Amino acid sequence: MAWTSARTHSTAGRIRTAATTLYSDNQSLLGDIRKSFNLLKDVAVDLEKANQFDKVKEIENAAVELLATCDHCMLLSSAIQSVGNNYEPPPEPSQLTDFEKLLKTEVAKQKAKSSSSTANQSMIRQFREAVWNVHHAGQPMPGDDQDDIVMTSTDSNIRNTTCPVSGKHVTDLENPVRSIDCKHIYQQKEIMHYLRAKGGRGPCPIAGCPRMLQADKFVPDPLLPLEIQELRDMMQHQTSDTNAIEDFTLLDED
Repeated sequence: MAWTSARTHSTAGRIRTAATTLYSDNQSLLGDIRKSFNLLKDVAVDLEKANQFDKVKEIENAAVELLATCDHCMLLSSAIQSVGNNYEPPPEPSQLTDFEKLLKTEVAKQKAKSSSSTANQSMIRQFREAVWNVHHAGQPMPGDDQDDIVMTSTDSNIRNTTCPVSGKHVTDLENPVRSIDCKHIYQQKEIMHYLRAKGGRGPCPIAGCPRMLQADKFVPDPLLPLEIQELRDMMQHQTSDTNAIEDFTLLDED
C-alpha cells in the first residue's frame, strides 16, 4: 500500500512538472503571436497612410486568423495546466492513461467557460480603431456608440492593476509575475517574500480571491510584459483624450 501511494505521488509529480514546462513553452508561443498581431496592426496603419485600402483589408483578415490561432493556443495552455494540477494515476500499474482523450476533454471544458472571444473582439476593435484614426482621428467609427467605446477601451487581460503586496501599480513593477492559478499579478520579490513568510504556501492577498498561492506556480509569462505595455499605452491614450476634451472646453469658454 505504501509503495502504491509513493508511486502515485511520484507519477503525479512528474506529470505536474511536465505540464508546467509545456505551459511555459506555450506561453512563449502566445507571446510571439501577440507580437505578430501588433506588427500586423503597425503594417496596416502604414498601408492606410499610403491609401492602400485593399491591402489593409487583407492584413485585417490575417490578424483575425492569427487571433483565432491564439485563442486555440490559450485553450490548450489552460487545458495542459488543468491536467497537470488534477491528474491522478490509475490505481493499477497495468492501466494506462489515455492522455489524448484527457486533454481533449479538458480543452472542451476550458472552451465552455472561456472569455477569450470577448478579448479577441477587443483586440480586433483596437486594430480597426488604429487604422480608422489615420484619416478620421477624433471621430467615432461607424456603428460605435459611447457605451461600446467605454467598454472596449477598458478591456484588458490584466485582472489587478495594483500589486497588493508592494502597493505599486502594475505598470510600475520592475519584475512582474503572474500566478498560474488565479492570474493575479505581483512584484516578484515581494510575493516571494510573502510566501516564504507563510511557509511556502499562502492565500492570495487580493481581496475576495479564494486561491492558495505557491512559489512554484509563478512561471515566466511572455504575455505579461506585452499586456502591461498595452495597459500603459491605453492609459496614456485615455489621458490624451481627457486633455483634448479639456482644451475644447477652454476654447468654448473663451
